[in-house]
Amino acid sequence: MARGNSSRRRSRRLSVLATSAATLALGGTALIEAPATAAAKPKGHDVSSHQKNVDWQKAKSKGATFVYVKATESHTYKNPYYNQQYNGSRSAGFIRGAYHFALPNKSSGTTQARYFVRNGGGWRSDGWTLPPALDIEYNPYSKKKCYGLSKSKMVGWIRAFSNEVLRGTGRRPVIYTNTNWWKACTGDYSGFGGNHALWLARYSSSPGPLPAGWSYPTFWQYDNAGRLPGDQNLFNGSAGGLKKFARGR
Repeated sequence: MARGNSSRRRSRRLSVLATSAATLALGGTALIEAPATAAAKPKGHDVSSHQKNVDWQKAKSKGATFVYVKATESHTYKNPYYNQQYNGSRSAGFIRGAYHFALPNKSSGTTQARYFVRNGGGWRSDGWTLPPALDIEYNPYSKKKCYGLSKSKMVGWIRAFSNEVLRGTGRRPVIYTNTNWWKACTGDYSGFGGNHALWLARYSSSPGPLPAGWSYPTFWQYDNAGRLPGDQNLFNGSAGGLKKFARGR
């Protein structure tokens, strides 16, 4: 059972592509080359038990405005630092949300979604709470990167998770993934792009090719280390747009 971001970092490195100088249009804006050129984009990060007790005021002073906090993994693990991270970030003025690390070989999507919603994966339209997020990527515990599931069964697992999160919270989950894994394990399924925001992991100078069904990422995780604790992220929009996204409008 993972206890932090370290296993996620190892698995994500498998998906890193060569640096590209391309410009990707994103929802009427553009992220050009290195994230430093997108200085106006709201900066954020994601944390887990690996970061332990986070100094939220320090992170805020470095420019962070939002954060995703790991709440659960599979149907048995809860982040022991969740309260300090989730509630502490809110007290410091962050827009924050919770994510679930999926292990599709352990139990059904419905089971894991219920566990997630019961243990921190909630949502409310207050402008401070990001929608719940599903972290689905390379298996950090086995060489079976797709968890032994066929492409169609993986799509079914994600759909079941999403439907249960919607039932429990009123929001569809954000889907965190990377393009290589999505192609390998879902067959580049395009059916989630219409009603699920994409949180793309790609450690490079641009978001690069996207999974099928999405024309832009809502969030881009561009590095696994930097000025902020945990992984480094950008929101594709303005500060006002981030608030609006959190409210679900």
